[in-house]
Amino acid sequence: MKDSGMVYFVGAGPGNPELITLKGHRLLRECDVVVYAGSLVNPVLVSGLRAKVYDSAQMPLEEIVDTMATAAQEGKMVVRLHSGDISFYSAITEQINSLRAAGVAFEVVPGVSSLGAAAAAIGQELTIPEVSQSVIVTRIEGNTAVPGNERLGAFAAHRATMVIFLSIAHIENVVSELATSYPADTPVVVVERASWPQERVFEGTLETIVPIIKEAGITKTALILVGEALRADTTKRSRLYDGEFQKSRR
Repeated sequence: MKDSGMVYFVGAGPGNPELITLKGHRLLRECDVVVYAGSLVNPVLVSGLRAKVYDSAQMPLEEIVDTMATAAQEGKMVVRLHSGDISFYSAITEQINSLRAAGVAFEVVPGVSSLGAAAAAIGQELTIPEVSQSVIVTRIEGNTAVPGNERLGAFAAHRATMVIFLSIAHIENVVSELATSYPADTPVVVVERASWPQERVFEGTLETIVPIIKEAGITKTALILVGEALRADTTKRSRLYDGEFQKSRR
């Protein structure tokens, strides 16, 4: 009888193939089967592999799970490759629940989020001393319902730095909800396809960003960043660099 196989849920990173983790890269080269999110993951990552590769873009959940579970039960190593980092909007919960029910072992391997890639694209830290020390990661309500206390308007009251996923097609509604608490001149940056060769960055304010995005024709695969921390002229200095601060923190 063969040893039981394993399913690895791997974060592929935001797009640039060099941004996958070393562990993710190794697993792709060692595995027997890859099931990857073809509509989001850079195909360069799955080219030239010895593994059998499945594009899940047109596969229903049941087929995805059956493909992974069957291979694992045959003693094979399986990589389920998702874009970005597994912890944000990856829809792995349903897959994990099904694998658990089937008695299939799995492991989650984190990846670089598009959040980090977007911040890198604009050369900007998202937490600035005395300006914003919190980052809210969220989305606007669309096909997926959002709890009432997690609506953008509720989060806007904090005026923290906000990173908004899966919402660029609803940019007018995003701005309308944020404007209930953020000032009209609050900086807004939209990063399309962060880290890909096609990456584009658009800067504006709550007052100006909608026509900018409409003119650019962006309707998907973009992050919206909002908040005072995005101002390039922010001059607040971190206490990390105070002479009396512990050097072990640097």
